[in-house]
Amino acid sequence: MSDEAPKLTHINASGTAHMVDVSTKDITSRIAVAEGSVTMRPETLDLILSGNAKKGDVLATARIAGIMASKKTHELIPLCHPLALSKVTVDIEPDQKLPGLRVTATTKVSGQTGVEMEALTACSIACLTVYDMAKAVDRGMEISGIRLLEKAGGKSGHWTAVDDTKNGFVGGT
Repeated sequence: MSDEAPKLTHINASGTAHMVDVSTKDITSRIAVAEGSVTMRPETLDLILSGNAKKGDVLATARIAGIMASKKTHELIPLCHPLALSKVTVDIEPDQKLPGLRVTATTKVSGQTGVEMEALTACSIACLTVYDMAKAVDRGMEISGIRLLEKAGGKSGHWTAVDDTKNGFVGGT
């Protein structure tokens, strides 16, 4: 293993930002999973789960928003490659302990670059959509914990947040 510090891939030798050339990379199956949460008052969670929010079905709308956003990641984040995603799921589960909702987004592609940013974007936008749909009754909601849980595929292989002690992270879901 090299003692050399990791290099930022989106900065070239002259120090300017550029899109990484992935044309020589192998096409492999790649997957990424991200998570986040929206903490809210118990009454707000009950309202969302009952399906009686004024704006409509909060969970379905947030799920669709996350999926749509993942497909537009390259339009939102300047140096991301456009990807033909083969699968995107956004799961939203109530968590009475928060209280609130836990959002998990999974993205998949067969390609030359990873789908981590697409999973993170899906998760972020789903959380923001929950906020937008319920802000009339609870402006104090808090979005937190958005992070990558897992990625697989490509040259760097499989990675999980639980196993990432190299970067000082010890923990998990």
